[in-house]
Amino acid sequence: MPCVQVDSISKRYGNFMALDNISFKIEEGDFFGCFGPNGAGKSTLLKILTGQIQPTSGGCSVLGVDPSISPVEVKKAIGIVPEVESPPTYLTASEFLHFVCSVRKVDDADRKIDRWLDFFDLPEAKGTLCRDLSKGMRQKVMLSAAFIHEPKLLFLDEPFINLDPIYQRKLRDYLLTLKEEGRTVFLCSHILETAQKLCHNVIILDHGSIVLKSSIEEIVAQGEDLETAFLRLVKKDHGASN
Repeated sequence: MPCVQVDSISKRYGNFMALDNISFKIEEGDFFGCFGPNGAGKSTLLKILTGQIQPTSGGCSVLGVDPSISPVEVKKAIGIVPEVESPPTYLTASEFLHFVCSVRKVDDADRKIDRWLDFFDLPEAKGTLCRDLSKGMRQKVMLSAAFIHEPKLLFLDEPFINLDPIYQRKLRDYLLTLKEEGRTVFLCSHILETAQKLCHNVIILDHGSIVLKSSIEEIVAQGEDLETAFLRLVKKDHGASN
């Protein structure tokens, strides 16, 4: 059974069709990329797969579970980095990570929290309220919360956002280790050069529809890189040819 199975999912908000009959699957151990311009439907798709919203039609399974029926069961098994969510402002970084470990029943929480605070060079933020952290530091805390329980499946929506080049590189290297270990990752990112180094298989969305479903290997074999393929497929609808 695929790790993620998506069957003819559509999502409508009033008269706006955010997703239109999307189908694909992700096998266990795949580092899978989902790309598209702003408003293409990437975040909507991720929210459906992680049980945050329900599709208008169609269905999906994540680790064998329908997230529209059992969202809590799905959330227990995965790690999520949403695009815009931040850690609670009234907790310190350490308190938030302890809360995550408590909810997820993580063993040896103190050691694992210290590991991720050290990984992202956040020891000085341990006792700082999240509202007083910079955007980049809050992003590091959210990444730590997603990684700390070593989930079978990760959903990462723009994980590199607000990180400086040093930590973008450090995060990329960590994700490469997950790829080598055969972990399953669903990645949305606008940083296509980095994404190409990470992903096995990809889809490109535009106006809620899949305009490309391919492997990185197949894209390269056709004489393109991911960025070139992306621009070729979406430019006619977004003015890139002007």
